[in-house]
Amino acid sequence: MRGRTAATGMATLALLTCAVVAAGAEGRVVEQEKPYVIEGNSGIELYRSIGERGPRLGVARAIAHTNFKLTWSRKYEPQGNACTLVSARPNLVITYTLPKPAKPLSGDAAARWKIFIDGIRKHEKVHGEMIREMVARIEKTTIGMSAPDDPKCVKIRKAILVPLSEASLAQRQQSRDFDRVEMSEGGNMHRLILGLVNGQ
Repeated sequence: MRGRTAATGMATLALLTCAVVAAGAEGRVVEQEKPYVIEGNSGIELYRSIGERGPRLGVARAIAHTNFKLTWSRKYEPQGNACTLVSARPNLVITYTLPKPAKPLSGDAAARWKIFIDGIRKHEKVHGEMIREMVARIEKTTIGMSAPDDPKCVKIRKAILVPLSEASLAQRQQSRDFDRVEMSEGGNMHRLILGLVNGQ
């Protein structure tokens, strides 16, 4: 649920699975899942194991977690005595850390688990979309920026840090706001937990 080479999130096996790669002239985006193993044969046992093994966010543990690594390939061009950022291609890797039962489940537990993990995955994908939107905002607000009196393209590299920071702060606030609603009493996450543990 929270994010930056970054994080979002409601981590921890070495295997990375379900990688989805999108590449093109605009850049490269990889989405992947990283499972962490939990134990149990019932909803309550699985949830307790999540509490013991889930990714740490500060002093607490979370159910799942979304983080990202973002790097750029930028092209700066001197234009007279100024310098312009003429292109910026992102290389974005979004990683969803999700719980995975150590053994196959059966019956009612399997049905409850499917509803639960599908809901958790959907929640984390929203965080992933927010990260994508942040990247798009950075592209929109930085490509074409110019710095005067910058023939060596030094000032422009500092100038783009302002919209970069603004986009990052906006994404983190959006993520926090989303989690606040989702995790409130009666919110989506609350209902998913009750459904797993109590069948409600």
